[in-house]
Amino acid sequence: MFLLTQQKNGISALELKRHLGASYLTAWRVKHKLLQVMKERDDQTRLKGVIEVDDAYWGGERHGAKPGRGSPNNIPFIAALSCNEEGHPIGLCLGKVAGFRKGEVERFAKRHFDPNAIVLSDGLACFRGVASAGFEHQPVVTGGGYRSMALPEFQWLNTVLGNVKNSLHGSYHQVSGKHLPHFLAEFCYRFNRRFDLAAMLPRLGWAAVRTPPMPTTS
Repeated sequence: MFLLTQQKNGISALELKRHLGASYLTAWRVKHKLLQVMKERDDQTRLKGVIEVDDAYWGGERHGAKPGRGSPNNIPFIAALSCNEEGHPIGLCLGKVAGFRKGEVERFAKRHFDPNAIVLSDGLACFRGVASAGFEHQPVVTGGGYRSMALPEFQWLNTVLGNVKNSLHGSYHQVSGKHLPHFLAEFCYRFNRRFDLAAMLPRLGWAAVRTPPMPTTS
């Protein structure tokens, strides 16, 4: 728990194996059990205040495959960041989706947003699902490209998304679509508790003993 929570980036199962002096399979099971705990704990908390939300992809273009958004190697996920009245980020939620469709966004918003939240998004059509879910939605047409990343409405979210991808690339050789939700949850768990690192350990331990064991297959 200490190795997973007290450093900025994640730690691979192979590196965890070296620290623990255990087999790779044991290290993998321990790590993914804790990641499941992290995910379940954060899924119980809804983002409040002003929420910046955007579409994102994990992965890259595969040689010989279709490039761009339609690439089979691109795994879509929604990124949502809540800010306080001073505009500082206080909560993060990253969730894998089947695709950027109105229904997927609506389900994500109902599960993760506080009813009184105000949601900012770009002009992507799927984000109409935020309003359909009953939330106040303020779309901002960005025009796309690098210039859109400099807009103040999404500056914090773009910064955090860059940190997420750098963390995953730096710690893991490969992250499959099957396990991506766990690795995204790991980053969120540390981010949402970054102001009180010491408190993470007893709380994570308390939650871990109450979470069912992970399946034995990887």
